[in-house]
Amino acid sequence: MIRKEIFLTPSTLKECRRIVFDSEIMKEDDNNWSEPDRVGRQELEIVMGNEHISFTTSKIGTLMDVQTSKDPEGLRIFYYLVQDLKCFVFSLISLHFKIKPI
Repeated sequence: MIRKEIFLTPSTLKECRRIVFDSEIMKEDDNNWSEPDRVGRQELEIVMGNEHISFTTSKIGTLMDVQTSKDPEGLRIFYYLVQDLKCFVFSLISLHFKIKPI
């Protein structure tokens, strides 16, 4: 595992909090989501203020996996939030570690 340490401005952290807050993921429950299996697992842990929540589900390959679950609405929120956060983080990384062409 490769680990990097970064420092973010308050406005960047505020945007990350806004993404999580607007998703309303804190209202969801992962009890009806599929259990992790041999294919893999996805985990998300969020601490916002006094609230601390942790989600775990099996690897989500496509939206069809989401639609066929016992809780499609909750899992859809999780799926899109993870996609948004990945996009946000990868954008920050590419901005910071931009390699200039010769």
